[in-house]
Amino acid sequence: MQVSTDIAMIYKYDFLIIGAGVAGMSYALKVAKANKGQVCLICKTSLDEANTSFAQGGIASVTNLELDNFEKHIEDTMIAGDYINDRAAVEQVVRMGPSQIRELVEWGVNFDRQDNGDFDLHREGGHSEFRILHHADDTGAEIQRGLMEAVRNCPNITVKENHFAVEIITQHHLGVEVTRRTPDIECYGAYVLNGGESGVEGRGSRVDTYLSKVTVMCTGGCGAVYQTTSNPIIATGDGEAMVYRAKGTVADMEFVQFHPTVLHHVGETHPAFLITEAMRGYGGILRLPNGESFMEKYDKRLSLAPRDIVARAIDKEMKIHGIDHVCLDVTHKPADETRHHFPNIYQKCLSIGIDITKEYIPVRPAAHYMCGGIKVDLNGCSSINRLYAIGECSCTGLHGGNRLASNSLIEAVVYAETAARHSLAHIDNYSYNDSVPEWNDEGTMTNEEQVLITQSVKEVGEIMSNYVGIVRSDLRLKRAWDRLDLIYEETEALFKRVKASKDICELRNMINTAYLITRWAIERKECRGLHYTTDYPVHAYDKI
Repeated sequence: MQVSTDIAMIYKYDFLIIGAGVAGMSYALKVAKANKGQVCLICKTSLDEANTSFAQGGIASVTNLELDNFEKHIEDTMIAGDYINDRAAVEQVVRMGPSQIRELVEWGVNFDRQDNGDFDLHREGGHSEFRILHHADDTGAEIQRGLMEAVRNCPNITVKENHFAVEIITQHHLGVEVTRRTPDIECYGAYVLNGGESGVEGRGSRVDTYLSKVTVMCTGGCGAVYQTTSNPIIATGDGEAMVYRAKGTVADMEFVQFHPTVLHHVGETHPAFLITEAMRGYGGILRLPNGESFMEKYDKRLSLAPRDIVARAIDKEMKIHGIDHVCLDVTHKPADETRHHFPNIYQKCLSIGIDITKEYIPVRPAAHYMCGGIKVDLNGCSSINRLYAIGECSCTGLHGGNRLASNSLIEAVVYAETAARHSLAHIDNYSYNDSVPEWNDEGTMTNEEQVLITQSVKEVGEIMSNYVGIVRSDLRLKRAWDRLDLIYEETEALFKRVKASKDICELRNMINTAYLITRWAIERKECRGLHYTTDYPVHAYDKI
């Protein structure tokens, strides 16, 4: 056991996993089972705080073969993604889904079942059949619980809580000039900030060197770059930013999914409480506060249209009527049934004085999911050798221009499987690079500099929400670009002179990620999927 000191340490692990949601823990369990080396999970805060925990609706997979089949799920995914998905990725995820569901169950994850033992399936927007496995309305939390228990019981897995990856290590850190055109960039591990005792930076905090044969990026989402998001505050786009700085390839960053329905409650922004799409699948109707329904104006699927269409419809209605929210109505459904299916939503709303069996739920869109990210192949391999990316931080091509509801969790476990197979097959060809230098960190941090960081975080959120949100234009994107460039220059100068801290590193990542979203949005000269701009003709699949 290592004692926390101010002296930087060097660690060696065969498999280094940065991030501990469903993607990271699934991969860890799969490679640990093969017993081909030691596995380390780097966890930014505590093991239970990940985007996975906040997923309510469920996980999509074809399990009822009497009514459903792979072809239907594939087509639903392609339709939602505006047909710019990678069909090979779609087929892989859909066809491998059922086997990964079985493995989750074997690891101890519980999904709700009917009296006859079959899975109790929900239907969500964009799905043509009932295929959403769930655990009440806290499916993500149940998956996280089951996987955490399995991970903690596995002797080959070391969990490092309150540790933050600052940068991945490549040839650049050995003094080699690396560009995006450099062939065979390799990853040798990561520099990791140890937050000190109990995760509190200060005495004992330091940047350690973690050398690895295989590194896996599983850092989750980037919703925190917006003012309001369903993601936790830690979702700052760390993986995408680190890989981009290391000259790796990212893709499709313009496709930011806004969940149509988070609870509108002043002061709750990171995360805003999610009102699962399953509630609309259950029969919930979107209405204006005066009771008037409006989705019939936008799509024949009404409240069950894909998320991009519903989010834009809500955004438009809010602007037309000058209101800050719309409403979701389930008052026509049996009260006992509503409380049974959505116990957490019921209790949350009741805590702020809303009985959803009798009153409308105030809802509005919020940043929810990044469909783009670190570009990977069918095995989860990034453009950097020995570096894999799984889960929301990756861009597999599954989602295309817009993610189909509940496809994210199944994508994570399927790619954990393919990445595990590939890395296990190649691990014996890799060795540690012992020439990696220690992190040079001799700066200090003053209260004034901390204030600057806090203010810059707020500015990034305002810029992204105001100019790179649900509806965009060339003028708005140019304004975002100019303002982000100024904050970027200020932050890089600050980073070079202060001691590494979680706050300054997160700010750097937020700015890099915001820049990537904006840049990709500027380069797409059309309305497509989640990218809606007023300056270019509307795509045939997008009529709002």
